[in-house]
Amino acid sequence: MTSFALLVIIAMIGGIAVVLQAQFTGLMDQGIGSIESVFITYFGGGTVIGIFMLILRGGNLAAWQNVPWYALGTGVLGLVIIGTIGYTVPRLGMVTAFTLIVATQYILGALVDHFGLLGATVRPLDVPRLVGMAILLVGVWLIVR
Repeated sequence: MTSFALLVIIAMIGGIAVVLQAQFTGLMDQGIGSIESVFITYFGGGTVIGIFMLILRGGNLAAWQNVPWYALGTGVLGLVIIGTIGYTVPRLGMVTAFTLIVATQYILGALVDHFGLLGATVRPLDVPRLVGMAILLVGVWLIVR
């Protein structure tokens, strides 16, 4: 079992990567355009992960049939995420863009958990989470206003 501390460190590394990627994608968006910056992001990432997949596991893409059909849309959603970040960060600023993106993720994530949507384990909304979302929305309003 993975320790909680390790999970926190991995999440923090992911957070650092998101901020750096947002800044770099925003620079590319302004320099060469939104579509081109998303292409470069996905081509570079796809090339690197393709090499790792082949080296580490020999590639097990045949297992795609074992996942729900809607999960295969993840690449398209990734395009939306990268395109949104690249477009909004240079126009709104990193704090405002990420505040809106993360608050939306938190609220939708809470609803997906609460109702067990799309194969998620049910984790009911309780009073502390609802209070947290209310505080979050006040924070969003303070940052975006």
